[in-house]
Amino acid sequence: MPDMPPAEKGNGIPVAEGGHVVEQAPAKINLALHVTARRENGYHELDSLVAPAAVADLIEVRAAEAFSLVVTPEGAVPAGRDNIALRAAMHYGRLVGRKGARIRLEKRLPVAAGIGGGSSDAAAVIRALSRLWNTPLPPAEALLPLGADVPVCLTPRPWRMRGVGERLTPAPLPRFDLVLVNPRRPVPTGAVFRRLARADNPPLPPLPQEPRREIWFDWLSRTRNDLEPAARAAFPEIGAVAAALEGCGAPLLVRMSGSGGTVFAIHADARAAQRAAEMIRAACPGWWVVATHTLEG
Repeated sequence: MPDMPPAEKGNGIPVAEGGHVVEQAPAKINLALHVTARRENGYHELDSLVAPAAVADLIEVRAAEAFSLVVTPEGAVPAGRDNIALRAAMHYGRLVGRKGARIRLEKRLPVAAGIGGGSSDAAAVIRALSRLWNTPLPPAEALLPLGADVPVCLTPRPWRMRGVGERLTPAPLPRFDLVLVNPRRPVPTGAVFRRLARADNPPLPPLPQEPRREIWFDWLSRTRNDLEPAARAAFPEIGAVAAALEGCGAPLLVRMSGSGGTVFAIHADARAAQRAAEMIRAACPGWWVVATHTLEG
C-alpha cells in the first residue's frame, strides 16, 4: 500500500531486561466521517479525517514471563482476555516471537464513546512493547484482526483513513482547540451502523495541502459524520450534548465523533474552549467534559 508508512523500528531505544515503558493512548477524534460503501462481508468502507487529542489513557508495560493486565480504576473495563489491550499484546507477541509482559492500563477516557479508547489502548500497548523488546512495529494490515481503528492509532498524528481502516495518508492538519463531551452513555457501534440510512455516500472532498486553520475549517464545513443521524435517533442524549455545546460560547463547529456518543466543539482558541467546558461541567456535572486540542503531525 503506497500511502501507508512503512513499518518502523520502535523508537530506537533499547530497554534493559526488567525495565518498563510508559505510553499515552490519545483519544481519536473523527473530525469528518463519510461512509462510502458496504462490503459483501458486512464491513463498511469509510473515508475519515482522524486526529488524536491531547487527552489520553495511560499504558505501562514491564518485562514478564507471561502476559497479564491490570486496569485502574478497578472495573473501568474488563481486565481479562476480552480486553483489546491484552489481546493486542498477545497478538503482537505472536508476530515478533515474544511470550510475556505485565501491562497496566490507567483508564481515563469514557468507554464505547466514539473516540477510539480501546483501539488507542491496543496501539499504545504495541508501541510500548516495541520499545520494551526493541522489535519493529507491524504494518497496518497485521493489526486489522484487532479492529479497524487500531492501525490509525498506531502512530498518533492526523490521518485520512480509508477502506476499512487500513489505507492511511498523512494529513497536514493544524491544531484545533476542542471541547469533548460524553453523557457517560455507552454507544455500541453495531447499533448505530444497523440504523444507517445508506452506505454509498460521497467521499471526502480533496484534502488541503497546507496547515492553515481557515482553509481547514472551510473544508470541515463541507464534510459531515454520516453516522450522526443514526446515532442521534438511537441515543437522544447525543442531541442533548450537541445542543449544550452549541449554546456555550461561540463554537466554530459542533459534530459527533465516530459512532458516538462523544460530541466535540471546535473553538477559536484554548481560552474559549476552557470557558465553554467550565460552563457545561457546571450545568451537567454527570457528564464527562474536557477542554483539549488536536495533536499535529
